[in-house]
Amino acid sequence: MASQLWIKKPLEKLLQESTGEGNQLKRTLGPGSLVALGIGAIIGAGLFSITGGAAANQAGPAITISFIVAALGCAFAGLCYAEFASMIPVAGSAYTYSYATMGEFIAWIIGWDLVLEYAVGAATVSISWSRYLVKFCEGFDVHLPTALTVGPWDGGIINLPAIFIVILMSLLLMKGTEESATVNGIIVGLKVAVVLIFIALGWKYINESNYVPYIPDNTGNFGEYGFSGIIRAAAIVFFAYIGFDAVSTAAQEAKNPRKDMPIGILGSLIICTILYILFAHVMTGVTNYTSFKGQDGIAPVAVAIEAMGTPDASGAIHPDYPWLNRAIIVAILAGYASVILVMLLGQSRVFFSMSKDGLLPRVFSAVHPKFKTPVKNNTMFLVFVSLFAAFVPARVVGEMTSIGTLFAFILVCIGIIVMRKQMPDAPRAFKTPLVPLVPILGVATCFFMMAFLPLDTWIRLFVWMIIGFDVYLWYGIKNSFLSNKLPASIVAGGKTVGWVGIVLALLLAIIAYVHHIQTDGSDTALYYFSLIFAAIHLVAFGMTQTKKA
Repeated sequence: MASQLWIKKPLEKLLQESTGEGNQLKRTLGPGSLVALGIGAIIGAGLFSITGGAAANQAGPAITISFIVAALGCAFAGLCYAEFASMIPVAGSAYTYSYATMGEFIAWIIGWDLVLEYAVGAATVSISWSRYLVKFCEGFDVHLPTALTVGPWDGGIINLPAIFIVILMSLLLMKGTEESATVNGIIVGLKVAVVLIFIALGWKYINESNYVPYIPDNTGNFGEYGFSGIIRAAAIVFFAYIGFDAVSTAAQEAKNPRKDMPIGILGSLIICTILYILFAHVMTGVTNYTSFKGQDGIAPVAVAIEAMGTPDASGAIHPDYPWLNRAIIVAILAGYASVILVMLLGQSRVFFSMSKDGLLPRVFSAVHPKFKTPVKNNTMFLVFVSLFAAFVPARVVGEMTSIGTLFAFILVCIGIIVMRKQMPDAPRAFKTPLVPLVPILGVATCFFMMAFLPLDTWIRLFVWMIIGFDVYLWYGIKNSFLSNKLPASIVAGGKTVGWVGIVLALLLAIIAYVHHIQTDGSDTALYYFSLIFAAIHLVAFGMTQTKKA
């Protein structure tokens, strides 16, 4: 008997869930709202902060090429997402697509991975939102107490502004998707306007000499300029693109999902790619890329704005638009808020779908009778993300979010190839062109960028996935609605999960050891935690295999 792990959810059942009485969510989103939803998630502070550091340390003026490389990976994946969204207009995004094409186990892996992307991303963005709120208030000579604006790991007690923005965005989501989309649309208009103003005002201050050399020579260290620097920068700025996939999580709330979902996914991606390239071109043109070294947060953009002026007799430049820095801070605050909104939306919708399939407790799929939103689901994540934002420092989470998203993109691209072979005649409002070439290019590009991310990022991904195996092994595999009539398959499925868990635990220990050597033992806490975590799970998974035997 085939293992439960590879049982696929029938396309007919998925379509039934998305229409008529099967759809418990309220359809309120049109194509414009979906495009705005995507832009709201994509354009955040990543554009204003990551660009400068990647140009200064990895790519130089060729940061524009890095944005193009990252956009290519997103475009290949986006085309695959668009076909799936037009075929399977159901909440859950890549989780649902994987369930229909590659089976329950792969669907669980990608669903758990998406939770990492959205949960960690939302918490991290809220911490940064707090930091920029402090900076904004200081501009008006209002000084918020450090003890109440940063967590204990950073010298404070609790990060209240971070809690505030998470609660505010969560309450907005509970009230209704239509209201959330309206607020998101206003925010998107604000931050896109600021980006356009920066491009328009800065264009006339571009100095062509700042583009020479366009691709600085490699320093001899991998990833510092040259070709390797461009690709390393692409993997870093990829974080700034994350978000268009969140559009697909709202499929069950789209008015005409078969037509509008591809528009929302590809439209938001195209608009943001153009804005990113122009923004990076202006930023590295008004001042030399070396000016951004050692700058973080808003500083790279501030440095560029300071260079937008006319030099006096002594050669000193007096900025013509000093007010633009404050406008950028407002745009960052707005941008962060909309990113948090969309991430919380995506997170709750993935859990909503997993719960409806029985892989998680039913509480996550309970819908409020009036608001038609998963209020209990939103409340749980409100508490979880708020606690994380209040007390945990925001470190290395950008890379964690990137690796999780790249992994999701790879599975979606593979899923299109599988779907074309298994269901060639299924109705599609949009078809990915040049299959299997485009999906293969998507897999190759995304994995290429994953390979350039630091090893400690892989360590954290493996730890999260092993925890996911624990949850699936002890709850999901026993409560799956799709295969609860197949008790014999549960045993075989449990064995497979256990063996995969053993392999992952061994890989975690090996990668932790290699990382420990590469860093000359500087990251001892992560090293010993990884070894202990791997050892515990080797024993735990090993015991499950002994019991099964």
